[in-house]
Amino acid sequence: MNNVPMTVAGEAALREELEHLKKVERPRISDAIAEAREHGDLKENAEYHAAREQQSFTEGRIMEIEGKLAGAQVIDVTQIAKTGKVIFGTTVSLINIETDEELSYKIVGEDEADVKNNLISIGSPIARALIGKEEGDVVVVRAPGGEVEYEIDEVQHI
Repeated sequence: MNNVPMTVAGEAALREELEHLKKVERPRISDAIAEAREHGDLKENAEYHAAREQQSFTEGRIMEIEGKLAGAQVIDVTQIAKTGKVIFGTTVSLINIETDEELSYKIVGEDEADVKNNLISIGSPIARALIGKEEGDVVVVRAPGGEVEYEIDEVQHI
């Protein structure tokens, strides 16, 4: 099985969700199923079927998270020597050469990506273009709207 890169924060979020599902949601759903069973005929019991569906979803999500954590390679970027190079987990400040617009992205694992919060996946076109480059380098990102040139202003290991 291939190790999937994940930040420390990403691992913590998955572990927190897993704990919530196991300690809060699982018992709540079991109680709902037990209560629905007391209402009698299970064939036409909508509460029972809804609770069973919720149980199925929750158990599936638990298995999914456990699988992701088992295959995760957690990388703590703060423990890596600061070289000024863009690597997994670094936060990169960019300047769009054409518009002088400033952007900042943190390169994270696939499951952690959230563009609205400036978290981009290691597999995204912009991250692939940035990996291995250094402060001051100019990179060309092939985006759906065409090629965009960025200058790497700063690389932070935070």
